[in-house]
Amino acid sequence: MSFERAPARIGLAQVNARADLEANLEVAYRLVKQAASEGLELVAFPEMFLHLGAEREAKFNVAEPLDGRLVETFRQWAQQSGISILMGSHYEPVPDNPERLYNTSVLIDASGEVVAVYRKLHLFDIPALGVRESDLIAPGDEVVAVDHDVARIGLTICYDLRFPELYRLLTAQGAELILVPSAFFLETGKDHWLPLLRARAIENQVYLAAPAQWGWHYGRRSSFGQSVLIDPWGTVLASAPEQTGLISGTLDLARLRSIRERLPSWQHRRLELYPAS
Repeated sequence: MSFERAPARIGLAQVNARADLEANLEVAYRLVKQAASEGLELVAFPEMFLHLGAEREAKFNVAEPLDGRLVETFRQWAQQSGISILMGSHYEPVPDNPERLYNTSVLIDASGEVVAVYRKLHLFDIPALGVRESDLIAPGDEVVAVDHDVARIGLTICYDLRFPELYRLLTAQGAELILVPSAFFLETGKDHWLPLLRARAIENQVYLAAPAQWGWHYGRRSSFGQSVLIDPWGTVLASAPEQTGLISGTLDLARLRSIRERLPSWQHRRLELYPAS
C-alpha cells in the first residue's frame, strides 16, 4: 500500500505536563486545533502528556480504560477536527491487577476510530536515577504495527528506544514510520536522546517521530525535550525548542523507498547467524 500514499505532513506536540489533568487537557486541545488549522494529517503527543506527577494515588485516580472519558474525548476531537491523533500514553487500569497500571498509547484515525493500542513493553527500572517504573506499571506483551493513511506505523514508547530488536521487528512487519512518544529524563536525554533516535532511523531506514515532554515537572523530575522528526537517512527534519508547542514535517515514502534501494542494507542481513533478529 505504501507506494500509493502521497507525502503527508504530521505534527509533534511538545508539552510540559504536571499533575493537573484538566490543565493538561486544555493544552492538548489547543495543539489539536492548531494542528488541524495547519492542515496536518496526524498529531502525536508525548508519553504521559495528560498527567506527570509524583503521587502514586493520583496516577490511579486519573487512570482510565480504553472506553473511558479520556479516549472518548480524543476520539471526538479527531472526528471534529478531521485529524488523526496519537495519545502518546496515559495510565490504563490492569483488569486483573488493581496494584498496577499499563502505560498505554492509543492511535485514533481522522474518523474518530481507535485503530491501534500499544502498551509499553520495556520498563524504566534505573536505580541510579531512583526510578523503578515496574513498581507501578505492568509491561505490555504485544508488538504493534498498523496501516494508516500516512504510512504503515509502528508504535513504541520512550525507554523502548534503547532496544533495537523491537525496531527491527517493527520494520520487518512493514513499518515506515515509528512513533516514539517520550518523557526522556534530562540526565540521560542530553547525551543519548538524539543519537539513539538517529541510529534507529538509519539502521531501519524508517521515519522516526518522537514527541517529547520538556522541562521541570516536580521535585527533581525534569524531561529533556527536543521533540524531533527524523527521516530514513538520519536527517533531522524538525526539532522543537525548549517550550510547549507544535513542530511539523513531511513524510515522503518515495524518499524512503529510494534510500532503501540505494543502500539495501536490509537485504544484506545474515539471518542464518542471528535468526532471533
